Amino acid sequence: MAVGSRAAERINSPVSSKISPARAATATAAHDVLLNLFPAQAASLNSQYTDYLTSHGLLNTDPGVVVGQQAAAGILAFRANDGRFPATFPPFTGSTDIGVWRPTVSYQPGPPPTLSPGAAPWLATVTPFALKSPSQFRVSPPNKLTSKRYAEDYNEVKALGALQNSSRTADQTDLAYFYADNGILLWNRALRAITEARINNLGDSARLFALVNVSIADAFITCWDSKYFYVFWRPVTAIQNGDNDGNPRTQGDPTWQPLINTPNYPDHPSGANNISGATTRMLQLFFGTDNLTFTATSTYALAVQKSRTYTHLSDAAEDVVNARIYLGLHFRTADEDARRQGQQVARWVFKHILRPVRH
Repeated sequence: MAVGSRAAERINSPVSSKISPARAATATAAHDVLLNLFPAQAASLNSQYTDYLTSHGLLNTDPGVVVGQQAAAGILAFRANDGRFPATFPPFTGSTDIGVWRPTVSYQPGPPPTLSPGAAPWLATVTPFALKSPSQFRVSPPNKLTSKRYAEDYNEVKALGALQNSSRTADQTDLAYFYADNGILLWNRALRAITEARINNLGDSARLFALVNVSIADAFITCWDSKYFYVFWRPVTAIQNGDNDGNPRTQGDPTWQPLINTPNYPDHPSGANNISGATTRMLQLFFGTDNLTFTATSTYALAVQKSRTYTHLSDAAEDVVNARIYLGLHFRTADEDARRQGQQVARWVFKHILRPVRH
């Protein structure tokens, strides 16, 4: 299916005999998968499903319902025993060795709690959707602690990412807060707006959502593989112990804190940039251009500017790199390597699965 090839079949157009089975199939597949994964939300999911069918003039006897049920059963079988959410797994607490991740102390209100063990180390071994293995695009090692590049990254985040006495501007602080939102939700909100504005039929829309979210999922798995392979310390730990890292260019500050609490998993690479790299690269491949005007919205409470409009996908990806430094959460190398890793995942996904049907 070529994007924009059937303008008469706009998603918001009246239901026709041609489009109704596709609508019913899409809604049913989504409902059945979500119901299987989140049975405690059955009442809400069933209600939304029924409301959707009713609002689009569909019956539960529509032929598309059976197709959707079959699609859901297929994907659930495909993902059975993939390693997600194991019943038990040992807590990961890293090490107090120099350069190694350890639980961080949070002096500010809000999650994560003080000294939490590493989050979801099992994610590093989950079976990917499209990649051959979680380590297929493992990033290069973090910079050596004694290197000039490490010192440059260190001093940058120390100056720009500090909670107190930072050299950030007000605009940089607001950008940081904007991208402190949940990245998966932020990018899917943007994706919904993009598809509504630019895609003319349900099939192309579903394909794009699938490509982006498979890329996000596999990028996240790949990111966790790298994080727990290198187990590199976070800026908050590095800066508080900077006098012990063997690098004369780094001056330690035992009282340093980041702008927001540091999440409880290793630094290298950045999950947020992994997601943004995968999403923006997939959109570039799907539409064949980096020149795409779109608006991203944030729900993060401290963000003053809740919407940001871009004309280039790469500009948004660059903003996420800088935002994670302004937040004090990552070294620049972790951000840039993560963006590249996400891009690699997206290219693989686009080339190997959900190829377009040409008529």
